[in-house]
Amino acid sequence: MQRLWLLFSQSCTVLLAAYFVVSTLKPQWIGSSRNGVGLVAVQPPGSQSEPPPGSFRVAAQRASLAVVSIATNTGVRPSAHGKDPWFRFFYGDGDNEAQSGLGSGVIVSAGGYVLTNNHVVENAEEIEVSLNDGRRAKATVVGTDPDSDLAVLKIDLDKLPALVLGDSNSLQVGDQVLAIGNPFGVGQTVTSGIVSALGRNQLGINTFENFIQTDAAINPGNSGGALVDSSGNLVGINTAIYSRSGGSMGIGFAIPVATARQVLESIVAEGQVRRGWIGVEPRDITPEIAQTFSLKTQAGIVVTGVLHDGPASKAGLEPGDVIVAIGGKPVHDSSELLTLVAALKPGTVAGFSIDRKGKTLAIDITPGQRPRPQKEPR
Repeated sequence: MQRLWLLFSQSCTVLLAAYFVVSTLKPQWIGSSRNGVGLVAVQPPGSQSEPPPGSFRVAAQRASLAVVSIATNTGVRPSAHGKDPWFRFFYGDGDNEAQSGLGSGVIVSAGGYVLTNNHVVENAEEIEVSLNDGRRAKATVVGTDPDSDLAVLKIDLDKLPALVLGDSNSLQVGDQVLAIGNPFGVGQTVTSGIVSALGRNQLGINTFENFIQTDAAINPGNSGGALVDSSGNLVGINTAIYSRSGGSMGIGFAIPVATARQVLESIVAEGQVRRGWIGVEPRDITPEIAQTFSLKTQAGIVVTGVLHDGPASKAGLEPGDVIVAIGGKPVHDSSELLTLVAALKPGTVAGFSIDRKGKTLAIDITPGQRPRPQKEPR
């Protein structure tokens, strides 16, 4: 009996020593199971579901499901010299190849509506949308708005994830944001940064500009992708970058979701965006302009030209008049005038406050519908 007890004691001692060595040097072996190939460590509970402090994992995972990649084909563009046999002999038919492009988009409705940039799908004959879950679908263009560089596509798939539209009006400089898209066609990518500035305009990118500026890395291919807040809600559509190299330099611009929502609702309801237009050529008041037109006010914008038979001309507006306010809202510069006039409903009378040679006048103008812009290089 004594020998058996001694053998048992020695066995326990060896096993405890072995356990101590393994738990110290190879703790992942403890609690592991063999799958026929090798040992697989069992992760502690909650290690995959609980992000570390400061992580944007939840926001990125939530938003990434609704961000898509867009591939376009504009078809063959024949060369102006395509019929010249000598040109074809020396240069071949390279100019007759189909043109393709890449961009990004955001699913904003379970019904299949996708927001993207107009320049991503402009002149495209074929559009293919690739989802984050591997599915692909052909897309049709519901409508475009070149003035804001937005477009609405439609895809026909079931169980589509839709991104929640956030509140871009509540954004402040310094807020954390994520940019999600398909830069350079490498696949979906998430970058982080802050809101660098708000209300950026007069950049010469779009007709209507009210950009969110961010230092989150945005590169070619990110156009049309999502700018989301720290909760994963959509706050902007990534549109352009300032760059001398073609890559990100920390200055990117996104269209606020407040603007995108208006465009989306108008296109879905009417197939187009209807904006007001009065047919004038405005100029900001400078000392030189004030002297030229003998202006007695520095407030508002001066009308330097009036389109014949346009809405403003029919209402009696004249060159040299200064538009001070529209519907009671003061006008400070040409950009603000453009925005306020565009917000007017075509065919509905609007009140304008005018300064004419030092006298204040009230003129009612019935705006028409703003013509679609002529295509200009971005």
